[in-house]
Amino acid sequence: MTDSPRPPIGFIDLLAQRRRLGTRIDDAVMGVINGGAYIMGPQVQSFEAALAEFGQSKYALSCANGTDALVLPLMAWHIRTGDAIFCPSFTFAATGEVVPWLGATPVFVDVDPVTYNLDPAHLEASIEAVIAEGKLKPKVIIAVDLFGQPANYPEISAIAKKYGLKLIADSAQGFGCTLHGKHPIHWADVATTSFFPAKPLGCYGDGGAVLTDDYALWEVMDSLRVHGKATRSDLAGKTFEHDPKYLNIRIGMNSRLDTVQAAILLEKLAVFADEIESRNRIAARYNEMLGDSVVVPTVIEGGVSTWAQYTIEIPDRDGLAAYAKTRGVPTAAYYPIPIHKQDVYSRFPVGPGGLPVTEAKADLVISLPMHPDLDEETQDYIVETVRNFSGRNH
Repeated sequence: MTDSPRPPIGFIDLLAQRRRLGTRIDDAVMGVINGGAYIMGPQVQSFEAALAEFGQSKYALSCANGTDALVLPLMAWHIRTGDAIFCPSFTFAATGEVVPWLGATPVFVDVDPVTYNLDPAHLEASIEAVIAEGKLKPKVIIAVDLFGQPANYPEISAIAKKYGLKLIADSAQGFGCTLHGKHPIHWADVATTSFFPAKPLGCYGDGGAVLTDDYALWEVMDSLRVHGKATRSDLAGKTFEHDPKYLNIRIGMNSRLDTVQAAILLEKLAVFADEIESRNRIAARYNEMLGDSVVVPTVIEGGVSTWAQYTIEIPDRDGLAAYAKTRGVPTAAYYPIPIHKQDVYSRFPVGPGGLPVTEAKADLVISLPMHPDLDEETQDYIVETVRNFSGRNH
């Protein structure tokens, strides 16, 4: 191969999957359109049941997007002003964004230098520091399955239990990931995910979901996602002269998964396990071919990643991005400005000693094309591009 430009490569080739699934998607969408149940239709309930089974949880609650999925349990737990929510800064803004919505305070915690996920030691030090200061009440930990791999849930869960905190597994990028064969819900009070199109399990619009084993929590969140509607438990033993759907028990929101998206997701969930296998095969091949040129990703022991992104480290990250662009290879830097460095979030506290790992990694990481339909010839070209640049800079 030469350095001459070639047609651009898809960073995440959604249309390749679309072509592969073909008429299955067409039929699913038309089934909704011809069925007429456009809001909370039967496909929504079918998808929730299938999602819960796949994610090893008792209940799944779909909603309008992954951000709402994060705030729904916080609302159900009555998080409010004076409460501290511990989360990483090296993640998409939504993780921290939902906390101030409720008047609570995000406390940003550093990450492990190998997995980029929440560092349990710094997490516990951050909780202890908040307790010692006495201004905020520790309430919730939000662990993120960054780039697709599970956080260190055994250790994080032990810390949550020690301090009496709720634990959210933010699996927006990592739904389907496992640790020792178990999904994050095994350790967390809830697991949340996003169906944004570029996610490993994505729809053709926006969507999200919350998984839990707690029916009472599920029922409250079900109320909250539909304007605080009365639930079956709210109505037990009571009679109303009018339709109870106009009885609002809580101050809620409008966050329903569209029926069309549920129908699409049912088809995509059916092939999701096979796609996770493909992603892992592609990631292993990347690691094998790039391991002597750059820092390649390492998955936590016993973990299986969904590889939402394949992320390497290289000193001249921006130089590689510019060079790759000349070769028609798209790249992405997640996340060049950590949340706590953004002006609007800079007033919120960080854990003891700051976040040195987060700040260092933000300058080094770059993600390469990754999707289950990435063919070997294209992957070879991407690898050659990275190796050429790395070799020129050593």
